[in-house]
Amino acid sequence: MVFPFRKSDTDTTKQRGDAAEDMALRFLQNEKLRLLERNYRTPGRGGGEIDLIMRAPDGTVVFVEVRQRKNAAFGGAAASVTSTKQRRIVFAARHYLMRLATQPPCRFDIVSIEQGQIDWLPGAFDAH
Repeated sequence: MVFPFRKSDTDTTKQRGDAAEDMALRFLQNEKLRLLERNYRTPGRGGGEIDLIMRAPDGTVVFVEVRQRKNAAFGGAAASVTSTKQRRIVFAARHYLMRLATQPPCRFDIVSIEQGQIDWLPGAFDAH
């Protein structure tokens, strides 16, 4: 018996995540930030990933985590960036910064998207 091809839930989740990142990127570009990297990953297992790395008009490198949720239940999208996730983002940011000749000012932002509404949280957390 042949079963019809059906996309997996992970494909759907990836597509939704990519669409959210596209929306966040357009929003940040409208705010005059410039894209440096997208989906930056550290090599090996257990590393981290950064959705968007942007440069603000003042030269600050901005590491952006994009989160999307259907609604604000359970604290909403921004609240889903746990301390574990923050540590992984900081780890990846340090890896990224090691490649640069000089260390620019930087910050960690969250862009949350709930029901099509974008909320930008500059300086949402610090490196610890």
